Amino acid sequence: MNPEMIAALRELEREKGIAFETILQGLEEAMAAAYKTAWKQEHPDADDDFVGFRAEIDPETGEMRMFQQELEEVMGEDGETPEMKVLSEQEVTVTDDFKGRIGAQTAKQVIFQKLRDAEREMTYEEFAGREGDIVTGIVQQSERRYTLLDLGKVEALLPQAEQVPSEPYRSGERLKAYLTEVRRGAKGPQIVVSRTHPGLLKKLFELEVPEIADGVVEIQAVAREPGHRSKIAVWSNEPAVDPVGACVGPKGSRVRNVVTELRGEKIDVVPWSENPSEFVANALQPAKVREVRIDPETQTAQVIVPDYQLSLAIGKEGQNARLAARLTGWRIDIKSETQATAAPEAPAGG
Repeated sequence: MNPEMIAALRELEREKGIAFETILQGLEEAMAAAYKTAWKQEHPDADDDFVGFRAEIDPETGEMRMFQQELEEVMGEDGETPEMKVLSEQEVTVTDDFKGRIGAQTAKQVIFQKLRDAEREMTYEEFAGREGDIVTGIVQQSERRYTLLDLGKVEALLPQAEQVPSEPYRSGERLKAYLTEVRRGAKGPQIVVSRTHPGLLKKLFELEVPEIADGVVEIQAVAREPGHRSKIAVWSNEPAVDPVGACVGPKGSRVRNVVTELRGEKIDVVPWSENPSEFVANALQPAKVREVRIDPETQTAQVIVPDYQLSLAIGKEGQNARLAARLTGWRIDIKSETQATAAPEAPAGG
């Protein structure tokens, strides 16, 4: 250590944002550990469990002093865990060879490690604030259990449970995903993303529809069966703006872009309403609804549709009714007009 090294550490603090004291403390700990290793080689028969070393580096000159400690094992404050207590310490002479060769090597390792730690922390902070956002990455590796996306600074994990079974992920292709979780890891931040999360659909519409980004149009509810079909309910804060038209876009361009990003997933954009009957009727689009009877106590909506609209209202394998129920939060029973007249108590589907 020398004044030039101290100046370099100060420069690192300014450029990389790594606290000078943090690097200095790391250097002191690393120097003490390196000196103990050298000491053990010279004293192979010594009981080194009760010998410690402490390095002290002058923050102005870089001059290093080394202290040998006599240690004693005592019981910790919890009365259960043993810890080492310093009984005494005395300064020892450090050779020029250690200061020069080993010191420079140790300093280099510590600085590189601190730089890596700082970069990982900065990356973590950057992505931790983006949970619930969309990220775009390049597919790097796709296996049965997971797919890796290269986000530039870091890789993201797309677990099998967050993948759409009908979507193939090919190496080298660009892919948008919903950022669900960011956690600290030993090798840097661990980022988990999803292609199935309903939030992906909302964020894709935010990217495509300026009225949503501006807050004029709001997405009030989302129901999604990834890879197959989705429904979103939208509302406009300005009477002059048609929320469905804004999301669909000129000649269907905006919703088509979202469908393309979701690999052909069909999307119904419907008007949201405070009126439960109206909202349920809207949610069952493209089917035409004749009447909706609401029972707040059972949270049930009985829906009557023209006979020729029954299969469309229920949907293939009940999908349309199922998505409408998720979108509105109501249990939906669908009957044709004929069924409602003949046996109103018998549900036709939902």
